[in-house]
Amino acid sequence: MTPAKILLASHGTPGARAAEQVALSLCAREGAIWHLEVVPDFWKGMRGDDWLNNAITQQRFGDYVESQLERELAEHAEALSREVLDRGFSYENLSVLGKPAECLLDAAAREIFDLVVIGSPRPKGTPGYRSRIKMETLVRGLRIPLFVAPHPDR
Repeated sequence: MTPAKILLASHGTPGARAAEQVALSLCAREGAIWHLEVVPDFWKGMRGDDWLNNAITQQRFGDYVESQLERELAEHAEALSREVLDRGFSYENLSVLGKPAECLLDAAAREIFDLVVIGSPRPKGTPGYRSRIKMETLVRGLRIPLFVAPHPDR
């Protein structure tokens, strides 16, 4: 079976980019890729209050962080949408703030999907923040197949 409607969780890291390539290679002709970008909830309220010394500076820093996240999400979605549309698939984008597994389950419940595609965790020693998805929560809650793309550095 070739999936016609894929829910793809991606945020632009190398592992997530591997998931994008898997989704693009598996999607049926004239299929649809729904791109979910999850901003982990630890970013909520990021104000730098542990090192910034007044409320105005904290607010400005928080606004800066929020605008940077929004810009990065938009840039990533734009690049992926071009790639998806160039291959003849339709593209939808959803950006949310929350816990990755729960957000993915919520998105999977909104529509009827044939497959969910995610990237695998970074290998040990690879730089970057490890925003881990709770796989047990995800696997127990999904009612459709899940494909975990191998990390490109493995």
